[in-house]
Amino acid sequence: MWWYNSLGGNDYLNCIVPYSDSDYIDNRPNVRLTEDEVIPLDNGYGLNPSMGPIKELYDQGKVAIIHGVGYPVPNRSHFRSMDIWHTAEPTKVGEQGWLGRAINEITPDGENVVVAVNFGSALPRALVAPGAPVATVSNLKTYGLLNHIGENDQRTQALDAFRKMYASAIGTGPVIDYLSKTGLDALRGADILSSVPETYTSTVEYAQNPFAQNIKGAAQVLQADIGTRICYTQYGSFDTHTNELALQGKLWTDVAGGIYDLYADLKEHNASDDVLIFVFSEFGRRVKDNGNGTDHGSGGVSFLIGDHVEGGHYSEYPSLAADKLVAGDLAFNLDFRSVYTEILEDWLEVDAKLIVKGTYEKVGCFN
Repeated sequence: MWWYNSLGGNDYLNCIVPYSDSDYIDNRPNVRLTEDEVIPLDNGYGLNPSMGPIKELYDQGKVAIIHGVGYPVPNRSHFRSMDIWHTAEPTKVGEQGWLGRAINEITPDGENVVVAVNFGSALPRALVAPGAPVATVSNLKTYGLLNHIGENDQRTQALDAFRKMYASAIGTGPVIDYLSKTGLDALRGADILSSVPETYTSTVEYAQNPFAQNIKGAAQVLQADIGTRICYTQYGSFDTHTNELALQGKLWTDVAGGIYDLYADLKEHNASDDVLIFVFSEFGRRVKDNGNGTDHGSGGVSFLIGDHVEGGHYSEYPSLAADKLVAGDLAFNLDFRSVYTEILEDWLEVDAKLIVKGTYEKVGCFN
C-alpha cells in the first residue's frame, strides 16, 4: 500500500480537462488547456500535458480516476480541509488519523514497528493515533540513531546504553512505560530500516526531485519484505493562485514520472501485484480563474493505481453549469469516505466502520 497526498489543492479542471466544455472555456479565459495541448483521454476529457506517464498506466488498465471527490459543507481552508481528510471527521475536529486507527487494527499489539513508514520531515495527521507505530524517514541512506558517531564501537556502546535506559524504565508508570516503549520501538525501527538500502537493486533511474527520491525509498521498503503495509508521502504545494499552468505542469511532471517509476520498479521485482497507490488532494480549485491562477475551491479528483485496479472513470465529473455550482465551485459527487471504505475493507482488511465511523458504499474500483 502506498499513499501520496498533494498539498495545496490540485486543480481538478486542469488535471482531468473538459477541454470542449463551453462552461470550462468561458470560465477559464486565461488559465485553460486547449484540445491541442492536452493528452487525449476518453469521454471528452484530456489529461494535463505533464501527465503522460499516468496515461501509459491508464492505457494498461491500471488507473481508476475517481471524480467529484469531497465531503458535505466544503471547507476552503488548507488546514481544516487537510484535517478533515486526515481524520475522516468532516463535522468536528478529529483526534486521530484514519490510517493511525487502521494501523492499530492491523497490529493491535504494536509489535510490527515498521508497519507504516512516512517519507518526509513531519508526520501527517492521517498516521497519528495513540499506540500506532509509525517510522518517519527523510532519507533511508542516512536514517538511524546516533549516526553522527563515526566510530562503530562507540556508536554500538551508545545505542546499548539507550536500550538499557529505555528498557529499565518499563513498569514504573503508564507515562514512562509509553515513553520507554516509544524509544525502544524507534531503536528497533531504525535497525530494521537502516539495512533496507543494502538489499535493494533496480534498473529504474528515479529523478532527483524530492518526490521521486521519497518514492524510491518507498520502493525499497516495499520490496524489502519487512512487514510494512503502509508507505506515505506528500508533495506540493499545488496552491496555484498565480502562474498556474507552469507550476501545475512542473508538479505533475514530478508526480507522474515518480508514480510511473515506482510502478515499473515494483513490476521489475514482481511486487506490483502487492501494492495499491492512492493519490488525493484536500480540495480542487475554483471554476473561474483569477487572471493568472485559481483560488481555493471544492470538489476534486483522486486516483487509485495498481494491478488490482479496474481502470476507468468512477463517479461523475461535476457539472460546470452555473446553477450546479456550490458558491462558484464544483459540487462533490462522492464522499471521500467511500474511497476509504473500499481501501480499508478490500485492501487493508480491516472493518471500515471502525475507522470512518459510518457506512459508506464502495466505489467498485478493484477487479
